[in-house]
Amino acid sequence: MSESMIPALSVLDLVPVRTGQSSVQAVAASMALAQRADELGYRRYWFAEHHNMPAVASTAPPVLIAAAAARTSRIRVGSGGVMLPNHSPLIVAEQFSTLEAMAPGRVDLGIGRAPGSDPVITQLLRRSGTTSDVDQFPQHITDILKLVSAEGATVRFTSGGEYDVHATPAATGVPEVWLLGSSDYSASLAAAYGLPYVFANHFAGEGLERAMELYRSQFQPSEQNPKPRTFITANVVAAPTAEEAEARALPQLRQFARLRTNKPMRPLETVDEALAAGSDPLEQSMIDQNRVRWFVGTGQDVAAGLREFAARYDVDEVMISPSAGAYEGEPLDAADGRARTLELLAEALGA
Repeated sequence: MSESMIPALSVLDLVPVRTGQSSVQAVAASMALAQRADELGYRRYWFAEHHNMPAVASTAPPVLIAAAAARTSRIRVGSGGVMLPNHSPLIVAEQFSTLEAMAPGRVDLGIGRAPGSDPVITQLLRRSGTTSDVDQFPQHITDILKLVSAEGATVRFTSGGEYDVHATPAATGVPEVWLLGSSDYSASLAAAYGLPYVFANHFAGEGLERAMELYRSQFQPSEQNPKPRTFITANVVAAPTAEEAEARALPQLRQFARLRTNKPMRPLETVDEALAAGSDPLEQSMIDQNRVRWFVGTGQDVAAGLREFAARYDVDEVMISPSAGAYEGEPLDAADGRARTLELLAEALGA
């Protein structure tokens, strides 16, 4: 795309939980944000899958997608993503085929292979499976693609018999399947399967250019995707002033630093708490490293940065993770800073 073109915008939501906020309030805030994104013309609204994290309430993407679909009318809703090794392919196929029946033509199934948590939680999630689930990831992708199709899948027995399996009994549409990742492996796998690909730049950052080159050069056309399709994610904070944007970015930046330095996780700090806390040298170094890859500033400044970002990697869509923190005293069942980010970018980009 040319640098002057406007990238389409989508939203990735981890359903953040801040100090003093309950899960009820955090989910309510995200539902209101999904409605606002729908009103503003955003293309997609995806929920991540993370487990046992005090600052993240997005543990069950299909449930959140169903709630968001019921509260919106136009925007595509989906997962960013379902961590497939944690789940049976048939269950995933049934869940997303049901969602497609509830919101026809609006459902995305983004699939990843990371655990979405620490090793202890990973073992708890996979007690009903096997330790080889990650190794079976490519086969499980194949299984899901067959199961969600109108034709379904066929199980062939060694005795010679066959058994037909369908995710839903009478599908008239299928969820759009995307492969998520931040490595050469995920890029090559998406290319081999002829699937659209999302690079998780919001937490990875390294290897983006190589992953895109591998995906496009190795892409094998499929019936659903005759050409490569991809977009990239980015952490974004927009506010009326650059100073406010920097302040609202600090709680999430500090949370990322705590994660990378193996400090105990806790609910997301308010802006007031983050400004008062200060950081040790190692933590500050991590904050500075991450900040370079974030888009923080006024709506116009962030929009200009996203235009250049999309042009540099030749994508026509950017999925933003609106990472604005909240000030003390702001409503607990709303996300004023994140909503303002969406509003300012929609205004600046003409969405």
